[in-house]
Formats: sequence, C-alpha cells, structure tokens
Amino acid sequence: ANDLVRNKIHPTSIISGYRLAMREACKYVDEKLAVKVEKLGKDSLVNCAKTSMSSKLIAADSDFFANLVVEAVQAVKMTNAPLSLFTCVILNASIASFHGIILQGVNILKAHGKSARVSYLLKGYALNTGRAAQGMPTRVTPARIACLDFNLQKTKMQLGVQVLVNDPRELEKIRQREADMAKERIDKLLKAGANVILTAKGIDDMALKYFVEAGAIAVRRVRKEDMRHIAKVTGAMLVSTFADMEGEETFESSFLGTADEVVEERVADDDVILIKGTKTSSAASLILRGANDFMLDEMERALHDALSIVKRTLESNTVVAGGGAVEAALSVYLEYLATTLGSREQLAIAEFAELLLIIPKVLAVNAAKDATELVAKLRAYHHTAQTKADKQHLSSMGLDLYKGTVCNNLEAGVIEPAMSKVKIIQFATEAAITILRIDDMIKLVKDESQNDEA
Repeated sequence: ANDLVRNKIHPTSIISGYRLAMREACKYVDEKLAVKVEKLGKDSLVNCAKTSMSSKLIAADSDFFANLVVEAVQAVKMTNAPLSLFTCVILNASIASFHGIILQGVNILKAHGKSARVSYLLKGYALNTGRAAQGMPTRVTPARIACLDFNLQKTKMQLGVQVLVNDPRELEKIRQREADMAKERIDKLLKAGANVILTAKGIDDMALKYFVEAGAIAVRRVRKEDMRHIAKVTGAMLVSTFADMEGEETFESSFLGTADEVVEERVADDDVILIKGTKTSSAASLILRGANDFMLDEMERALHDALSIVKRTLESNTVVAGGGAVEAALSVYLEYLATTLGSREQLAIAEFAELLLIIPKVLAVNAAKDATELVAKLRAYHHTAQTKADKQHLSSMGLDLYKGTVCNNLEAGVIEPAMSKVKIIQFATEAAITILRIDDMIKLVKDESQNDEA
C-alpha cells in the first residue's frame, strides 16, 4: 500500500479496493476452493491436526499426536445433543470454544519422565491433586459432588472483633461453639447426600476426621478454574456460602452434581482424582509425558493448536488445501478481477493479489527451495485450473516442501479449515486498513544528552 500512496492514490481508494478484494477472495474460497469434510472421509480431521503440527517440535510424532487429539474429540463429542462440550483436561492451559461452548477446561496433565509417545488419553475429568487424608476411600460410586468456595475449618472470629468475658469458663464455651459451627456445616453437607467434597480453600484436621468417618472423599485447594469446569460438566452449583435469604445456614441436595464414579489413580509420580461418567457432558483427559518442562510446554502449545484446528474443522465442516494453494489461487483470480475494473480500485486489487504470493514464497524460502521457480509453477497450475473447465482439479495444487515440487495437497493430506483461511484474510485486511487510516505518525526521539549523562 505504501507504493500506491507514494503514487498519489488516495488511502480511501486503496481501502475500498482492499475491501472489495477481501470480499471477493472470501467468496471464492467458499464457492470454489472449499471441500466438504464428508468427501475426504474420517482422515480429514487427522490430516488437519497433522498439518497444524508440521512446524512444531513434535512434528516427528505428528501421526501419534494427531490420532490422540482426534480420539479425544470423538470420545467426548455428543452427537445427540444440541450443544456439546469437549472437556479434554490439560493442566495449566486454556483452550477456545468447541461447537459454540467454551472449552474452558481443558487442563493438560503434564508429567515428567518417559517418552512423548507414552502420552495417552484418559476418559474422565482429571484433577492434579489427591485425597486430603489417607483414611478416605479411593473410589466412590455413584458420586454426588459438592463444589465449595470457602474454608471447612474451625470458625474463627473476624479481626477487630472484641469479646469481653467476665468468667474464664465462658472462654471454653466460645471455643466449643466455634468447633460446633464447623461440625454443623459438615453435617449439612453429608445429610444432603454429598460423598465427594471439593473446595477451593482449606480443610482442617478436625473436619477431615468427620469426612473419613462418613466414608467421603474430600479434596482441598482445588483451582477455581477447575471448580467451574467440574460444576459445568457434573451439573453442580459452585457454593460460596451456606447463608440463605432468611439468614440461616442451609445446603440443599439440588446443589450437588452427579457422576458415575470418582476415583483416585496414580499417574507418573502423582495422585490424580478422576471424575468419570459426568452428568451434563462427557469428559476426557490428555496425559502428556516428556523429558522436561520445556518439552512439555511445547507439546502443550502444539496440542492447543491441533485442538483448535479440529474444532474449526468441525464448526465449518469444510477444508481447503494447504501449502500456499489458496493464496496462489486467489492471487491469479484477483489479478484477473482487477483487469475487469475501470476504476482506481483496480490498482489496489492488483497489489492485494501480488501480496498474497508472499505466503508461498516464504514457505519455499524457509524450506531452502527455489522460491521463484516454485511460485511460478504454482501460478501456472492455478491459471490452468481457472481457465480450463476440465482442469479444475488443479485448484488444489500446493507446495510439497519435502521434495521441492508442486503436488495436489488435498490428496497429500495437507489441509486446513476453510473458516480459518477466511478469517485470516479478513483480519489481515482489516489490520492493513486500520494502518492506512493513520494520517500522520509522531515519533519521539530519545534525548541523547540524557544517555550521555547516564
């Protein structure tokens, strides 16, 4: 766009040309380049995941991890419900939405040791913590889950509260009442039918004794984020106080969530609480193994991208060929479109078409191939596809950077969600337009005298 501005083309004309090019490009992708997932079969999801991992650290194991990601999605996808929630538990991560519902959970459980290929899928929502006391059962079936956001400890008076006592014996009564209040709260929980108690705060030894005697599992210091996800998938209500509208303390059984079972299992060197058979939606957990924190963090980022790509593929139900195929096709199409216009926008659209070729050029350069030759061949294929009716199958031609040739990327399995490609074009165009709207830029130069004094 800078060249156009220097040639005295007004930014308004460039902006209108860019907008027209963006609309035509998105329309062309949807109508001519997008292919329904059903035509490519079940492997399309795996291929989308593998494509997203091809530039990551785990590219060598992309077959394994792509299948793991797709298995996780299929394990939790609800085909008979209007909305579905994929709760793949990835500790310390946060993932986008799936079929319209936010995948907030998604806690990837990361465990040191062993090879990355030893990573596996667990059915159930995993909490990276164990039981609060050894005397508690390791398995509860069926589970009725209480999600609390307050302490289950001996009640203490707030700071700043003064109590004047004339008789020292009254002090013992105050201490006893403090202990009784905690016991009453625990009794309310147990009478409501709760046999699994999760709290984001602490549980003291006195309270643990009552839970052990009742044969319930209590878990303390659960992350708030995990609590919200568990409440959503089990149908529980996250309770922050026992107080009701009348000022009394009550706990109703309707606040409880349900699951088929809650069990403590050993994963690597840590104890993990698994919630299986959740009420409102299915849940799954990905257990990642790796040599160190850096490797595990990189695996987590790669899986984040793969899960997002699979989500996008399922949302749009259409894919396009990767490897620069879409950009080359749009460049050829928009170049021809520009020649049909007799206005100033022609120059902006032609510039837009030329800039799209940066993507295949950069791909070829990064792979240490001859970018000029490869991009020229790619444009020739797409020109043939758009001008000859019997050669339309060439519209899927893209770069094969392993062999340094041009190939049919739909057949090679290098595919991307059509929705992602359309969004990329839209957002990039809007970013360029936003910059074009800037009339003047004021830049502050550092005062060199201050640097000399320092």
